[in-house]
Amino acid sequence: MFLGTGESGKSTFIKQMRIIHGSGYSDEDKRGFIKLVYQNIFMAMQSMIRAMDLLKIQYKDPSMVEKAELIRSVDFETVTTFESPYVEAIKALWADTGIQECYDRRREYQLTDSAKYYLMEIDRVAAPNYLPTEQDILRVRVPTTGIIEYPFDLEEIRFSYLSDLERIEHAEYLPTEQDILRARAPTTGIIEYPFDLDSIIFRMVDVGGQRSERRKWIHCFENVTSIIFLVALSEYDQILFESENENRMEESKALFKTIITYPWFQHSSVILFLNKKDLLEEKIMYSHLVDYFPEYDGPKQDHISAREFILKVYLSTNPDPDRMCYSHFTTATGPQRDAIAAREFILRMFVDLNPDSEKIIYSHFTCATDTENIRLVFCAVKDTIMQSALKEFNLA
Repeated sequence: MFLGTGESGKSTFIKQMRIIHGSGYSDEDKRGFIKLVYQNIFMAMQSMIRAMDLLKIQYKDPSMVEKAELIRSVDFETVTTFESPYVEAIKALWADTGIQECYDRRREYQLTDSAKYYLMEIDRVAAPNYLPTEQDILRVRVPTTGIIEYPFDLEEIRFSYLSDLERIEHAEYLPTEQDILRARAPTTGIIEYPFDLDSIIFRMVDVGGQRSERRKWIHCFENVTSIIFLVALSEYDQILFESENENRMEESKALFKTIITYPWFQHSSVILFLNKKDLLEEKIMYSHLVDYFPEYDGPKQDHISAREFILKVYLSTNPDPDRMCYSHFTTATGPQRDAIAAREFILRMFVDLNPDSEKIIYSHFTCATDTENIRLVFCAVKDTIMQSALKEFNLA
């Protein structure tokens, strides 16, 4: 089961599983993401335009005010095309030093992690023959609501609603007989798509991470073999979408502690993914971990120390000394930055949430947009889950 707070990377990881172990994305599938990429670009620029007012930042070029109003007037959720006037306005705004200052202060407001990626790729995205790449798809932000469970077979994906998103999201959508035959919908609202791997049943579940969504899934888990909990390492200095007075990582820690101490999960192995390592490595150079977690005593601008601290904080919530929690650290495709101390601190911070010294938490540092890295991590996770299942039946 995939758990975590909003924007921790759960949906991106699910997409990686489709790329690595499923059928991937055909050109037809990719075309279904075009409007979502456009919408993400409008959403990102509108967030920065609003933040310009909030942070009282001035545009360097006064003509940007008119361009900002043009972009602000668009309902981004209805965007299906990327017409030239809007492309040029967004390009001009992104080049303005005022907007760049606003982007540098993004921890003070809500901005998607993919904003810079898309804005730097705007000429390619705006081309008439644009077809999203796998990276474009991985970085698309579509908030998950409710409980959605995805299957993937490590040899061949047998069925996935993802390939039918365009049909399913249509206002007049009516399930076909195949939709009904292949869906299993318990009274909890959970839709299950199991797959077999050497006679072991695996399930992937992507759940809404925002507070308003948790009531839909927090009580639904029983007899779960393994829980994968995602932590966004880069959120140590960010505020909640739901509450501007609360730190995102503190919220994540609180949820992790709730999950790990629930009686329903006492026999579930816990695998901790410390995600967005690439963003931590970039951010730690100018935003110091000690400013948000005074107990951190490691060096500044050291991502390894930071991530280990964070891991320890999460693992310390484990109340069961016999229960192992596994952790994984993974890397992005870009060059590494010196943020080692920060990420090690974050890791320790989560480890320390574990009240049970015998309950092991497995942790991994991850970057869900790095396909090769996730491929290696999931191989380790697969072995962890299978070993846990064998131990449960005294076979290991």
